[in-house]
Amino acid sequence: MDSNKENRGRLFLIPSPLGDYDPSEVIPSPVLEKARQIKTFVVEEVRTARRYLSAAGLKGHIQELEFHELNEHTPEIDVEKMRSLFDGGNDVGLISEAGLPAVADPGAVLVAKCHLWGIEVVPMVGPSSLMLALMGSGLNGQSFSFVGYLPAKTDERRNALKNVEKRSSSLRQTILFIETPYRNDQMLSDILSVCQGTTRLCIAADLTTDNAFIRTMTVSAWKKEVPVIGKRPCVFLILAR
Repeated sequence: MDSNKENRGRLFLIPSPLGDYDPSEVIPSPVLEKARQIKTFVVEEVRTARRYLSAAGLKGHIQELEFHELNEHTPEIDVEKMRSLFDGGNDVGLISEAGLPAVADPGAVLVAKCHLWGIEVVPMVGPSSLMLALMGSGLNGQSFSFVGYLPAKTDERRNALKNVEKRSSSLRQTILFIETPYRNDQMLSDILSVCQGTTRLCIAADLTTDNAFIRTMTVSAWKKEVPVIGKRPCVFLILAR
């Protein structure tokens, strides 16, 4: 056991809302209270984090906080330097752009480092678009997997969809995946083009917001009323026969 562990702070994984509204509507009060106590944050995007923390009760005190950006472009050497943030018992908050930090999120790199450094990691309660989508889909919640982003190129994406459908059918498993919002409608078009008509597809967009949409139908049924998803945060789930 590291004798200096007691001199190190902890990493708090602080969830953020999935939409742009009052955090108190979806973030538990103890989580917001902890966020108001922390002075050092590692965030995916500083502007977004400032806006969130201001709405969470720190309006007028944002200038007192210290922000370090961690995204997909952050070099590993810069992540290594973040070890010093925990010196002297200083707690650090990790915040992603939306939802749970470190889930389909660059912040996972810092979480992994903290485990190597012997720094305590404290995950906190908040909204998860993946779990909310699974809950509301009516698909298999006993066996499921999340495969993240599929390839961006059309041919590769369609091949990946065929493989995902095959895997779902073989394992009787619900498969969840996401897409960059501006490609949502192309993703849906490809799903309807390559997947079997009997495969069940759930589209879950803008969850927890006033514009939330979640619906599960067979691919054949979706073809009769294709929705326009647009640039909305969306989770796709399929369960093949």
